[in-house]
Amino acid sequence: MIRKLAAVGLFVSFLAMASSGMMMFVIEKPSFTIQMHPVHKLFGLLMIVSVIAHLSFNFRGLLNHMKTRSVAWVGGVLVVLMVLLYGVVINNQVPDDLARQMDAAAAQAEAGK
Repeated sequence: MIRKLAAVGLFVSFLAMASSGMMMFVIEKPSFTIQMHPVHKLFGLLMIVSVIAHLSFNFRGLLNHMKTRSVAWVGGVLVVLMVLLYGVVINNQVPDDLARQMDAAAAQAEAGK
């Protein structure tokens, strides 16, 4: 039963994350991103829980996939890319006054005001 719940949770959270993420990507307005933030954040948490459950049930299969050289290579490249992008965005800081305004706007959007 938990396996089925994890699969459904993963599927629905993927749909929510993918659709909200694509909308934020296409509609490049900070106000829209802040508006979509509660949906993206909530389903992001559901996705994390679902992925942990899914991996706990299928970890051996994942390890078997990683034995294929090309799969391991692509996985390694993606991890390096992720680390590099995190490094870039962490060093690209928003000015403090603008960050405070954005944080206040996000808090208002999440509160439904």
